[in-house]
Amino acid sequence: MSLEALIIWLIVGALAGWIAGLIVKGYGFGLIGNIVIGIIGAVIAGWLLPRIGIVIGSGFVAALINAVIGAVILLVIIGLIRR
Repeated sequence: MSLEALIIWLIVGALAGWIAGLIVKGYGFGLIGNIVIGIIGAVIAGWLLPRIGIVIGSGFVAALINAVIGAVILLVIIGLIRR
């Protein structure tokens, strides 16, 4: 993995985690936590969405949308487990 790809993963993860934290109120985990939530969310969405027939496309915006969807799903699951 090149340095550029790693930086893009971190940026997409941070943005996705931050946006998901805004959508699902009260579940922000700080900068590092949001990056991790965003990256894990991207993996979840990358696996789940094609299986249910949703393909958003390619590029930075599509990756960000996928990661946000996955991060929201992950934050909802974390919220349900914490209850």
